[in-house]
Amino acid sequence: MARQNFGGFGGGANMQQLMRQAQKMQQQMEEAQTQLDAAEYEAASGGGMVSVKVTGKRELASITIDPQVVDPDDIEMLQDLIMAAVNEALRKGEEAREAAMNRMAPGMGMGGLF
Repeated sequence: MARQNFGGFGGGANMQQLMRQAQKMQQQMEEAQTQLDAAEYEAASGGGMVSVKVTGKRELASITIDPQVVDPDDIEMLQDLIMAAVNEALRKGEEAREAAMNRMAPGMGMGGLF
């Protein structure tokens, strides 16, 4: 009786190779995640009057406010500057995360799965 080959997945050697590739991809993704989590992203608003840093874990790491921008009569402006800077730093972090994942996917033969 002839042995059937199911689309190239029937052989043990092919399955082992597929498993090795999957393990390698998982290891590379874990390394990328560690690097992304350790990264910091900085952004400023108000011409540099407010600057913030966020981590790759999406946590606020620091805020720096130029004393000249602190006006007790215009707290809303300061709040807007902080919000703008934080959102920009978070956006930079997300862009870096997406770019890292997209770089990994083509090399893994996943055809843009990520």
